[in-house]
Amino acid sequence: MSSPLKPVPQPNQSWVSVDAGNIDTFIKQVSQQTQLAQWPFASAVEQNLLVYSGDDVRAASVNPGTRKALMFEWARALQSGPGIVAIKNAMSDHEAIDATTELFTSMIEEQHRNNQVTGDHFAKPGSNDRVWNALEKHCVADPVGFARYFSNDTIALIAQAWLGPGYQITAQVNRVNPGGSAQKAHRDYHLGFMTPEQILQYPEHVHSFGQMLTLQGAIAHCDMPLESGPTLYMPYSHQHLEGFISFARDEYQEYFNEHRCQVPLQKGDMVFFNPAVMHAAGDNQSKDIYRLANLLQIGSAFGRSIETVDRVRMLHSLYPVLANQKSTNTLSATHLSNVIAASAEGYPFPTNLDADPPVNGMAPQAQSAMVADCLAQGIAPEQFNERLAAHTNRRRSVPEHTA
Repeated sequence: MSSPLKPVPQPNQSWVSVDAGNIDTFIKQVSQQTQLAQWPFASAVEQNLLVYSGDDVRAASVNPGTRKALMFEWARALQSGPGIVAIKNAMSDHEAIDATTELFTSMIEEQHRNNQVTGDHFAKPGSNDRVWNALEKHCVADPVGFARYFSNDTIALIAQAWLGPGYQITAQVNRVNPGGSAQKAHRDYHLGFMTPEQILQYPEHVHSFGQMLTLQGAIAHCDMPLESGPTLYMPYSHQHLEGFISFARDEYQEYFNEHRCQVPLQKGDMVFFNPAVMHAAGDNQSKDIYRLANLLQIGSAFGRSIETVDRVRMLHSLYPVLANQKSTNTLSATHLSNVIAASAEGYPFPTNLDADPPVNGMAPQAQSAMVADCLAQGIAPEQFNERLAAHTNRRRSVPEHTA
């Protein structure tokens, strides 16, 4: 009788060890120099990261060919390039920024009046003020301003360049007050928000592909000179596979503190980066600059976003605005699509396939497609709310029966 087959021993290469990561390898990776000639759409290289002109981006977005070429360049920059792109004057509508800043500031003041502690992931308590789930709060409080703000092409272009369609935006306001201390250098969501013990449970390939499930972004709501402490970055650090487990070690933190880059920003500038880039908010050494940024954490349709967002509630507030703006041609078709992508659920799953079966294909209709269809048909807000309720109900595991 033959003996049962035994597995052939293999090197233990599928799991990252607790002591993974080599500082010399890391230093070699982050010592790469960004060459402007290799990035046709970029206008400059500053502190080893790529800088783009908002005017150039807007011009490129008009033509389908240059639009796709720019998106490909950004994806390459985020994956195999420095991992960070800055777009100067990406939001040229400063009135929209100022109105949103006023709204966010009022929310922060309300939190203070209510003694509400907002906390932070990586900064000392009291260094800053946060508005969590700023996306939903912004939309419900000021749907007109929300539509104006998120009609922005740059946000939509780079989100789709890195994540593809169906991406999900979440937003968290961070205001670092005068005297606010710096964060500890870190990576971000998903693995970056876990303890070392949790990180080690994920196989090596997850450490690699996990960074492609999220895009980090920041919109400057005020001028941010270096004294105000704009974010510190380590270009190319996302290429260090073991970084999620190794970056907390002293030798990595010390190297970051000595060699990190930092560029000043102006109101309306945006920065987007691979979540595996080592970064940290800087010290606000100014006396009177309340450094406020809207931090975007944009999730892939194939992943889990960091915040719970009630997109049905958002659409109740937003749809009448979009219907009016479509009928009056206030927003172009592209800008309407940008706002829908920022607010509605863009992916058809998960759902209840008994009640919500595939329609003319392999998937049911996504919430975003339903919104777009209603706008195209000129559906009134009251009827839209009925369709939205029915669409939401079909997706429940046990749909409610209505009379």
